[in-house]
Amino acid sequence: MSALHEIRRHSLAAVIPVICFAAIGYFAYHAMEGEHGINAYTRLTLQIQDTRIALAEVTTERKTLERRVALLRAEGLDVDMLDEQGRRVLGMVRPGDLVILGR
Repeated sequence: MSALHEIRRHSLAAVIPVICFAAIGYFAYHAMEGEHGINAYTRLTLQIQDTRIALAEVTTERKTLERRVALLRAEGLDVDMLDEQGRRVLGMVRPGDLVILGR
């Protein structure tokens, strides 16, 4: 009976450390993989970087388009721009014309 008593005493003494290690493991896992964990933070940081790059590209494209539209307005009408747009839309180029179409 003494061996059974010793086993029981040692197993009860091991319960608290096992519970503590399980709790530490649980919180460590969720600190890494959880909804607000380190991996989620890294993913969001990369997504923000990609979005900022896309925003810069779209902003540049928008400024280019705004400049082109400003050239077609009545108060600042550019004859060359009007001619280029007319030829592009209508597909009318005379033989011997050298047309350089901008993007």
